[in-house]
Amino acid sequence: MKETWLDKFMSKKGLYTAFWIIALVMVTMLIRYTANLQKEVPPLPKEVKSVSGEVLYTYDDIIQGKGYFQEFDLTDWGSLLGMGAYIGPDFSTDFLYYRTMYLYDFYGQEMYGKNDSELTDIERGAVKERVKEDVKKQTTLLEETTVYTDASAAAYHENVKYLVDLLVNGDPERAWRGGIIQPAEAEKIAAFVDWSQLVASSIRPGTDRTWSNNWPPEPRLDQDLTFLYHKVSLWEFLLLWTLTIVVIFLSYEFLLKKDDGEKLEEPLHVTSLFKSQKKLLKYIPIVAGLFVVQLFIGGYLAHLYTEPTQDFVISQDLLPFNVLRSMHTQLAILWVAVGWLVGGLLIAPWVANKDHKYPWLIDVLWTALVVVAVGSMIGLYMGATGQLRETWFWLGNEGRELINLGRVWDIGLVVGLVFWFILIISLIRKAATNNPIVSTIIWSAFAIATLYIAGMMPVHKIMPNYTIDDYYRWWVIHLWVELTFELFAAGVIAFFSVSLGLITHKTAVRIMFFELFLISLSGTLGVGHHYWFQGLDEYWIAIGGIFSALEPLPLALMIVEAWKNHREKVYSAEGFNYTIPFTWLAGSAVLNWIGAGFFGMVINTPTIDYYAHGTYLIMPHGHVALLGAFGYIAIAFLYLAARANALANNLVWSDKLSKVGFWVLTIGTLLFAIPTYIIGIHQANVAMESGYFIARLRETVEVMSGWMWARLLPDGLMIIGGLIIFYDLVQKTFLAKKAK
Repeated sequence: MKETWLDKFMSKKGLYTAFWIIALVMVTMLIRYTANLQKEVPPLPKEVKSVSGEVLYTYDDIIQGKGYFQEFDLTDWGSLLGMGAYIGPDFSTDFLYYRTMYLYDFYGQEMYGKNDSELTDIERGAVKERVKEDVKKQTTLLEETTVYTDASAAAYHENVKYLVDLLVNGDPERAWRGGIIQPAEAEKIAAFVDWSQLVASSIRPGTDRTWSNNWPPEPRLDQDLTFLYHKVSLWEFLLLWTLTIVVIFLSYEFLLKKDDGEKLEEPLHVTSLFKSQKKLLKYIPIVAGLFVVQLFIGGYLAHLYTEPTQDFVISQDLLPFNVLRSMHTQLAILWVAVGWLVGGLLIAPWVANKDHKYPWLIDVLWTALVVVAVGSMIGLYMGATGQLRETWFWLGNEGRELINLGRVWDIGLVVGLVFWFILIISLIRKAATNNPIVSTIIWSAFAIATLYIAGMMPVHKIMPNYTIDDYYRWWVIHLWVELTFELFAAGVIAFFSVSLGLITHKTAVRIMFFELFLISLSGTLGVGHHYWFQGLDEYWIAIGGIFSALEPLPLALMIVEAWKNHREKVYSAEGFNYTIPFTWLAGSAVLNWIGAGFFGMVINTPTIDYYAHGTYLIMPHGHVALLGAFGYIAIAFLYLAARANALANNLVWSDKLSKVGFWVLTIGTLLFAIPTYIIGIHQANVAMESGYFIARLRETVEVMSGWMWARLLPDGLMIIGGLIIFYDLVQKTFLAKKAK
C-alpha cells in the first residue's frame, strides 16, 4: 500500500520535523510581538494634572507607588486590572467606579441641581452621557501630560482619601488589618492605582476601546465587551471541537497502533542504587513536608475567605492574609520544582548506567535548596509586613503574584536549577544522542532552568511599566510552567511508560513528538490569553483565544494505552512493582486534561473570561492544573525513589496506604472545583448584570457563604491526603523493615 502524506507526517521523522518547524514559527512570532511591545503598551505620563493646572501626580510618583504596591504584596490581597487575589478589592476597578460615581453626583448637581440618587431615569441618562464625555473623550492617557477635568481631579482626591484610609487603617471585612503601610506610602500607591484606572477607562488612540480592551464591565459608562470577544469565542469552540476529533483520530489511527512484532520492554529492574540516588532520599521528607505545609495554609486561607473578620487558630495580626497567600503559592512552586529535580537526578544514572563522578554535589544542591526555601519564606513574611523597607526587593518579596520571591532568592533558585541541569547533562549527554525521549527531558530541563530568568528583568530594580512587567511575569507562569514544564512532563511520562514496560518505545516516541508539536503550537502563543486586560492590544484576544488547551489530550491517550497494558500485567503472572508511581503519573495526565484542558478552556474563552476575570471561577483551573499536571508528577518521582530504595534494599512494601493517600487527595482536588466553580459563576453573572465592582464586593460573595463552608470537605480531604502521603513516604523510605 502506497504511503500517503498523512502516513509520512505521523511517522517519527515527520512528527519530529513538524515539531521543530512549528516551534521555530511560534518562537519567531513571539519574539516579533515582544519587539513591538513598547509601541502598544499604555504610557506612563510625565505628569497628570487638572485642566486648572494642579499637578496631581508625576511619572516618579507612579513608579514609587508601584514599588510600594509590590513591597506590601497587595496583589496577594486584592488585584490590579483583575490580576491578583480575590478577597480584597480590585484597586483599578474601585478607582474607576468611585470616580464614576463622583462624576454622576457632580454633573447631576451641575445640570439639574440633584445628586445621582435624586435623578429621574431620563435625567440620569443625560448625566451618563456627560460622564462618558468626561471619562472617554476629555481624558486621554498620554506620555507627556494627561489632563483631567476639574471634576475628575476632585474625584481623584476623593479616591486618594479612600485608599489611604483603606490601606493604613485596614478593612477587617475583607481580612486586611492595616497598621503596616504609612499614609505617605499609600498616597504614592494611589498614584499608581489611578494610572491603572486610566488604562481601564481612557480610550486607546485611534480606536473606540480602552487600553484594557473595555475591561472591566461598567454599566454606568456603557463599558462592555465588543463583538470580537464573541467571534473569537465561537471560533475557539469550533476549532477545539474539530481539532479534538482530529487528534483522537490521528492518535488511534497512527500513534497507538502497534507494528507487527512490536514488544514491550522489560520493566525497570532495580537491584541496587547508585550513591547519588541514595542521597536523593533526604529530599523526600522535605518535598512532602512542604506540600503538607502548603495544604494547611490553603485550609487557613479558605477559612479567611469564608469568615474574614475572624481569626483561625492564629491571629491575622501575626499571619496576614496576603502573606499566607504568597507563601501558599510560592511553596507550591518550590515543592513541585524540587520534586522534579529529584526525578531528573533519579533518572540520569539509570539512563547513563553509571553514577556522577562527585555524588556529594547532590548534598550541595540539597543544602542550597533548603537555604532558598527557608530564606525565601522568611523574606516573604518580613517584606510584606514592612520589616525590610530598605531591602525588600532583594531579600523580601517582589509583590508579583505567583513569582514573588525576593531577587536574591530568585537568583538562588535559578542557580540551583542550572546546577541541576549541569548535573543531569554531564551524566547522560552521550546516551541522549540516540534517545529522543531522554533528549526531550534534557532540553526541557535546560528551558526550565533558564526561562525563569524572563521574570527577573531588570535584575537590579522593578520594571517601571506594569503592563510590560506583567507581560514577562506571564512568560514565567505560562511559558515556564505551561510550556517547558509540559515538555518535561511529556518526556518523563514517555520515559517511565517505556521503562516500566507499559508501552513500546516506538509508540511512546511518536506520541511524545505529537505532544511536543501540540504544546509548541498552542502553548507558546497561548500565553496571550493572559494579555487581554492589562494594556496590550486587542489582537491578543484572537491569539490567546485560538491557541488554547489541546496539549493535554495526547498525554491522556497515552495513559489510557499504558493503563490497558498495566491491567494486563497485574492480572498476569508477571506482576508489577511500580503500581503506585504509575498511578500518580496516570492521575497527572487525567487531572492535566481536566484542570489545564477542560477548566482552562472554560475560563480562557474570551466572552466568559471578560466577566469571570479575577473571580472565583479561576480557582478550579489554577488548583487542579498545577497540582494535577505538575504536583502529581513530583509525587510520582518521590514514590519512584522510595520504591527503588525498597527494591534495592529488600524492604517491606505495601500499596494499600499509598492508594488511600492518592484517592483521598484526588477526590478532594476534584471536589474542590465544585464550590469554587459555583461561586465563580455567580460572580460572573453579577459582573455581567451590574458591573465588576459589584461582583467583587464582599456582600456579593457573602450570599454564597454556604458554598464557601462546603469547601471544608474538599479542603479537609486534601489535607488528610497530604498527611497520609507524607507519613507513607517517610515510613516506606526510612522506617520500613527488611522483607523476610
